[in-house]
Amino acid sequence: MARKPNYGYEKRQKELAKKAKKEEKKKAKIAEDENNSQGPTVEPTQESPTEN
Repeated sequence: MARKPNYGYEKRQKELAKKAKKEEKKKAKIAEDENNSQGPTVEPTQESPTEN
């Protein structure tokens, strides 16, 4: 006779995976915000005067 699937275990594993992914996104966002708060990463470009 085949074993009955343990749906509770599968659900718990899925929830843990979602939670881990959410935490990873949260950490990435915090790191990104810290990088952006340190100052602009793009250097200002020098504008050349246009001739008419």
